[in-house]
Amino acid sequence: MASAPLEKVAGMNLKMRRAAVAASLLVFSAAAQVGLVNGGLVNNVRALIGVQKLAAADQEARAYQSRIGATPELAAALSWLARGALDARNFDQADAYANEARDIALGFLKNRKLDRDPWLPTALGASIEVHAQAMAARGERPEAVAFLREQLKRFAATSLTERIRKNINLLNLEGKPAPPLEAPEWLGPKPPTLASLHGHPVLLFFWAHWCPDCKAEVAILANLKKTFAPQGLVVLGPTRYYGYVAGGADAPRVVEKRYIEQVRSQFYTALSDMPAPLSAANLVAYGASTTPTLVLIDGTGLVRYYHPGAASEPELSARIRAILKK
Repeated sequence: MASAPLEKVAGMNLKMRRAAVAASLLVFSAAAQVGLVNGGLVNNVRALIGVQKLAAADQEARAYQSRIGATPELAAALSWLARGALDARNFDQADAYANEARDIALGFLKNRKLDRDPWLPTALGASIEVHAQAMAARGERPEAVAFLREQLKRFAATSLTERIRKNINLLNLEGKPAPPLEAPEWLGPKPPTLASLHGHPVLLFFWAHWCPDCKAEVAILANLKKTFAPQGLVVLGPTRYYGYVAGGADAPRVVEKRYIEQVRSQFYTALSDMPAPLSAANLVAYGASTTPTLVLIDGTGLVRYYHPGAASEPELSARIRAILKK
């Protein structure tokens, strides 16, 4: 699965990121400055978690904390430790890391805006996500959804909305009516409304122009379309503007739209007839903070499969066949 390039963390453009880092440099010590700019702590922690060395990752974070103190990057590192503990199914430890990361992040939010900092969205978003998933794993699914809804209200109009909505959907969307899609603009053929597609299974493929995993999914979706379109399957590809083009260069919408078209023509030729609604509201409604996100809707308009990240052809084929049999 893919998330935005580093220079666009949480939707920040490169100028905003540089400004955020520059402002932070006025606050932290010289040692902290090095960690904040280079991201060395987070990179080291992630690498250790990747090889399942959670204790060593914890030692790395605590050494940084003893040397430098609480910083937004430490909060981000702790949020990665929370994810590592969650993957290991150590829910109490995951919650402890998540709570610590959230407390540090909220402390910094007293004097700065969430999306003006390069690390706070990661720290806070992951801490919310891990706490909710730990609750659900303990059998507290309704409480987890209620917690996420509270956080969605609290952090409305920030970069966290898609991520929080994703987690609500993971716990709550399957079996529910699919949210409608907006199409103020689009790429390719004009998108039909979901209401007009009742009677057809619909596969939604949320993608982004910068996303390598999305490009890798194209051949799979093209094969599925070839196999199941005669039986009524419709594939739609919602996407959005991100405010930049290749290399992270800032771009107005008219320039970015041309760039998205270029990406489509180069990498999405096998899906050239796939309607692509162009609206950030769709990605918020479906919580598509991860790209690709795949959503399968049955002929009655109910969501039967919600999957942030890439999915295999056998997995998707089985899901589609199950819908077609009903």
